[in-house]
Amino acid sequence: MKNTGKSRRALEVAAIGQDLMLAPLVAMMRLPLMAADAQNGRAWSPETARAMHEKTAAMAEGAFAAQMALLQSASRFWPEVFSGSMPSLFNGIAAERSISAALKPASRAVKANFRRLSTRS
Repeated sequence: MKNTGKSRRALEVAAIGQDLMLAPLVAMMRLPLMAADAQNGRAWSPETARAMHEKTAAMAEGAFAAQMALLQSASRFWPEVFSGSMPSLFNGIAAERSISAALKPASRAVKANFRRLSTRS
């Protein structure tokens, strides 16, 4: 019998993409807040500071997760070679896992920001 369902990995990647599609909306929600800050002469309102902090934290967490995913793929190199399968470092699976791990923190941050900013309006 042929498996017609999507794999868990494909569903996870689709969910990350879906969350990242909210990024332009989050930016548009923040623009009026940042414009109001500029008019009042305030450089860093609490919302702007929080936005910068969240972006920096998501970037650092994503870079660390990507490196850990590559390290895990490298640690599986010889067991994959000795089992007769193509190592994930060579067939692109390691890169896919690394990219997915790097984007996951940004995806969570964008989704949380969208929820928080949409309840404000």
